[in-house]
This record gives sequence, C-alpha cells and structure tokens, in this order.
Amino acid sequence: MKKYNFTINGNKYNVRILKVEDNISDIEVNGMKFKVELDKKMSAVAPKTPILVRPQQTPSTESEKSTAKFSSPANPKGSGIVKSPLPGVILDVLVKEGDHVKIGQKLILLEAMKMENNINADREGVIKSVNVKQGDSVLEGDILLQIGA
Repeated sequence: MKKYNFTINGNKYNVRILKVEDNISDIEVNGMKFKVELDKKMSAVAPKTPILVRPQQTPSTESEKSTAKFSSPANPKGSGIVKSPLPGVILDVLVKEGDHVKIGQKLILLEAMKMENNINADREGVIKSVNVKQGDSVLEGDILLQIGA
C-alpha cells in the first residue's frame, strides 16, 4: 500500500502499511509484520475511494393516466412499418407489393438462432413496399416492409 522511512533515536525503519480495516492496521517494519490498533480519534482518516455520483433519473413513461395512450378501436393501428424483432436471415417473403393483408396474416419467415419465426401483420391494409428478399440478413429493428391503408 504505502511505504515510509522513519529514523527514531538514530535507528532507521522501513515501514509498509499492508492493510487498514477500521482501526486495525497490518504493517511491516524492517521485514517483520505487526498488527497495530489505532485510537478511534486517530483512525478518522478515511481511505480515498472514489464515490460515483449520478444525476437523478426520471422515468421515460408518464405516470399520468388522464392522457389516453391508445387509439380508438375504429382507427387504424400501428404505423404500418414492420420491423425485424431480432437479427436473422429471411427464409421466405410470403407477400409482394400491392397484396391486401389482414391482421395476423403471415408475411415473412425469419430464421434467428436456428429457429423459424413468423412475422405477422399487425394491421389490415395493402403492402406498400417490401424491403427484403429471400436470403437477406437483417438486424434487430431493420424495416422489413410497410403496410398502408
């Protein structure tokens, strides 16, 4: 830990402080180890450990229930953009531009982590664009296709 050189009454001492816990210290004086107990008043020197101070974080969601977060049942749902839920490879694209799809209809077959995953329509509408083809690799969040009204 720390090394000190003392001269007491003409005698030289090489002192190393090995460990400090509360008011008990393990020290080595000229190669001999000792346990030293300090008075509580003298042991007020705290070890210099950095303290991590983080700013107060506020949650990103609102806790107020007065504002409606959902659309009415008559309005179309979602943004119409279908994104990849996880990274993988496109095994099959089951729709093409201009096709009419219904909620829950299978659109794309995605292989991820050696498992086949169905990507289904979350809304009813017409396929506006298909951004992937069979064999493409996609990352999580990549836009696969877009469904319009």
